[in-house]
Amino acid sequence: MKEQEELIAKINELAHKAKNGGLTHEEEHQQSVLRKEYLENFRASFRSQIELMKVYDKEGKEVTPNKVKEIQRKKGLRDD
Repeated sequence: MKEQEELIAKINELAHKAKNGGLTHEEEHQQSVLRKEYLENFRASFRSQIELMKVYDKEGKEVTPNKVKEIQRKKGLRDD
């Protein structure tokens, strides 16, 4: 998690610098690369959370989407 915090700090530092005086071409490129890396990490983390979820209705019946169930089966997370 520390890596992600450092990534965010650097992105914020470059964003602040861009507002106050502009970035060099190299810094703009670095900012773009860092943003892409952050989004990739975020998406992977979010996907993992969704894939681990089980959804239940008000009566307690599992209503997890079949697509998610299949992913869970492939990862060995489901016995059914």
